[in-house]
Amino acid sequence: MDKSDYKINIIGAGVSGLVAAQVLENHGYQPHIIEATDRVGGRVKSDSVEGFVLDHGFQVLLEAYPVAKKYLDYERLELQKLLPGALLFNNGKAQVIGDPLRNFSFLIPTLFASVGSFSDKLKIFKLNQLLKKKSIADIFKTEEKSTLVYLKDIGFSDRIIQQFFKPFFTGIFLETELATSSRMFEFVYKMFGEGMAVIPKGGIQEIPNQLKANLKKTSFQFNTRVKELSQSDIVLEDGTKIKSQFTIVATEASHLISNLKNQEVQWKSCDTLYFQTTSRTYKEAIIGLIPEETALINNIFYPTSVDNNNENGKNLLSVTVVKHHELSEEELINTVKRDLKTCCGIDDVQFVKRYAIKKALPQLDHLQYELSSTETKLKTTIFLAGDQLLNGSLNAAMLSGERAAIGVIQTLEGGLIIDELTSEYS
Repeated sequence: MDKSDYKINIIGAGVSGLVAAQVLENHGYQPHIIEATDRVGGRVKSDSVEGFVLDHGFQVLLEAYPVAKKYLDYERLELQKLLPGALLFNNGKAQVIGDPLRNFSFLIPTLFASVGSFSDKLKIFKLNQLLKKKSIADIFKTEEKSTLVYLKDIGFSDRIIQQFFKPFFTGIFLETELATSSRMFEFVYKMFGEGMAVIPKGGIQEIPNQLKANLKKTSFQFNTRVKELSQSDIVLEDGTKIKSQFTIVATEASHLISNLKNQEVQWKSCDTLYFQTTSRTYKEAIIGLIPEETALINNIFYPTSVDNNNENGKNLLSVTVVKHHELSEEELINTVKRDLKTCCGIDDVQFVKRYAIKKALPQLDHLQYELSSTETKLKTTIFLAGDQLLNGSLNAAMLSGERAAIGVIQTLEGGLIIDELTSEYS
């Protein structure tokens, strides 16, 4: 049978599914992707609203991600770089803390910032150097503890943990207690230290858009929901059956496969609210952190501080809420406005849109970086992909998609496919 004749279906057109399709294409196959929504991206999406590009949640790409460098053309994405630091807001006043080795202008303000002691800042420098030398493979072999315990074991003061680490990593981990595995902390911290946090000019959706544009022999079926699947059939919600010799499930699989019914993924949630402003409190492309315990909001960012295809010449402000609440949308907007005024001195805002993101990041224990292609195989003809298999990151999503596709290819062709990335993980 010719490779192009095999019926290989991928459920989900998120980053994992798109990378899986690329790997299959690279080996001569012509997969078919079934997607429940009207576009690619999964959780990585953007909208155009009132002349602004609004990402579904404040999302950045860490340009040091090893797998992202393999599958993305950074130059074509026109990546906009954020400054390697943060503004810390307290009672309407802000002070800056950042990495002076990558931006010398941060040296003096960081040294004199009251967020932590000189000893804390020295420990940050030493941690940077330690993790630059520590391989990704070694990071994910290290015994796990919570990020909070990890920071305390290093000797960081309660002040810098509460004023910097907690609000900064709450925005990344989407949980407020720094309970996330120390493996994830070390990995993310290492990635921040080795590259910049960036946003594509056209919004975060440009990442899956580029992955889709790279596909030449993959067919797509949008606005199509899958009800269940078996070794040889995919059953759609309307009852239609699609024959499938191999299926990669690049979305949550628990509701599709009978023996996974009790293994539903738990998710972290957040709210992102966008506001239009007549002016910016600060001009730099840098995240603003709100460490005050009484505030609902966690961080703010002006997407218009970078070139994000803003069409109306006005300023856009994104606000992230991670703390649990049961507020109505009107109550939430009013609370956020109050926090913006009290904590950040921002009171000239006009509400644009809210994204209540129920499935923002998978909640995982025993985090891993790598998995073998055989570990993606659920049944003889069914393979799994998605960051929930490893850790909550774009890098993990891409890696799992690659591994699932290799699993299919190995099953069809026999033998082992040597992965080009293996040497980069050591």
